[in-house]
Amino acid sequence: MHARAGDWLIIESNGSERSARRGLIEDVRNPSGAPPYLVRWVDTDRTCLTFPGPDARVVTPEELAELDAAANRRFTAVQQEIHAHRSPL
Repeated sequence: MHARAGDWLIIESNGSERSARRGLIEDVRNPSGAPPYLVRWVDTDRTCLTFPGPDARVVTPEELAELDAAANRRFTAVQQEIHAHRSPL
């Protein structure tokens, strides 16, 4: 795993007990881009030194924008499908 300051760390959720997390990588301590990373977590607005596990991945700001746009398209399509098949009261 390699990152630069300004990239995003995404930790996927494999279960129902915890949600996925994302955080902005503010500092990379290793010149090679390897962990640990200083990450500001979006859900808590706290910064901590993070050693990502196997459920984590690093994405660039551009990749994150693409992922968010794709998720928004999926959400919109589902909402349109629900609305199209809604029974009148």
